Amino acid sequence: MMKIYTVGGAVRDQLLGLPIKDRDYVVVGATPDDMLRKGFRPVGKDFPVFLHPKTQEEYALARTERKTAPGYRGFVFHTAPDVTLEEDLVRRDLTINAIAQADDGSLSDPFGGVADIQNKVFRHVSEAFAEDPVRILRLARFAARFDGFTVAPATMELMRSMVAGGEVDALVAERVWQEVAKGLLEAHPSRMLMVLQECGALVRIMPELPIDARLLQVIDEAAVRGLDLPVRFAVLMREVDTSLIDQISLRLRVPNECRELAVMVAREADAVGMALNLPAEKLVSLFERCDGFRKPQRFSQMLQSLQCGAGDDFPQATFLQAGLDAARAVDAGALAQGCADPKSIPAVIHAARVAAVKTRLGLADGRSA
Repeated sequence: MMKIYTVGGAVRDQLLGLPIKDRDYVVVGATPDDMLRKGFRPVGKDFPVFLHPKTQEEYALARTERKTAPGYRGFVFHTAPDVTLEEDLVRRDLTINAIAQADDGSLSDPFGGVADIQNKVFRHVSEAFAEDPVRILRLARFAARFDGFTVAPATMELMRSMVAGGEVDALVAERVWQEVAKGLLEAHPSRMLMVLQECGALVRIMPELPIDARLLQVIDEAAVRGLDLPVRFAVLMREVDTSLIDQISLRLRVPNECRELAVMVAREADAVGMALNLPAEKLVSLFERCDGFRKPQRFSQMLQSLQCGAGDDFPQATFLQAGLDAARAVDAGALAQGCADPKSIPAVIHAARVAAVKTRLGLADGRSA
């Protein structure tokens, strides 16, 4: 007899009193043909997943899995009508994600997930946790999302053994970045970093990243300020050498938007810090190095990144933004048309921008660098 249960994050978030974003369902006692007869549309490649004909929500047949190779892709899945709900739930990562809810609202909680939610504990469901290294990253991301949760000692020990066994080294770069990026966008990204550091995974994923109390503070401040992903990544990389940022970004397939901003922030931090004492000439040179005339939003993102940790005492932000606005107001096209010698155009535009910045910011001609 076919039975359908809501599983995973939707049940967990409901018990936590959080908004439910997506609902996942597991179907027990059914075959693919049963699903097709009811109008479901198959979409799964590795195992049978179907879209509901009206809601388009995902319904997966109950399944078991067997580890066949290193990494998170090395699994063989088995589905059949005799696979039980508990057999499906035991393959899940954490007890808080291994709770199922029937149509009548009753819960199936064979592994104590409800108690772990109440006690705010991340605990692995079974030793099968060790078969998928992505689960280390997911747990760390959950730590960044769910305030006050701690990792069960046995689960932390299991993660350490996974790292020591090389499982994390088998992860593909795109998946590592996907989980890290999600964690950076959570409310407390510092907790993701601390979990990864404690289990030893951070040094395998980003060995170039120095973790200290200051970094943990500023990355959480970026979250409090609601800054977007490129800015948060730039904050994370603020104390890393630019060549190492390129190295990390290449290895983890970090998007160019994030990499370029992070490199700019690390490279220009000192110049921005001294901005209030720089002459107009050097301010315009800073704008030019940062491509601020073509990409003013990225320049603003750089200032947002550097403001983290400075509190409200960061006058450089408004100062530099005003200077860039003045320089961008210069009509470069009109100046170019008025130049008899095309070779002189860049110098003429540069000089006009320097004059505009000097006027807007009230800088004296004799100001020292």
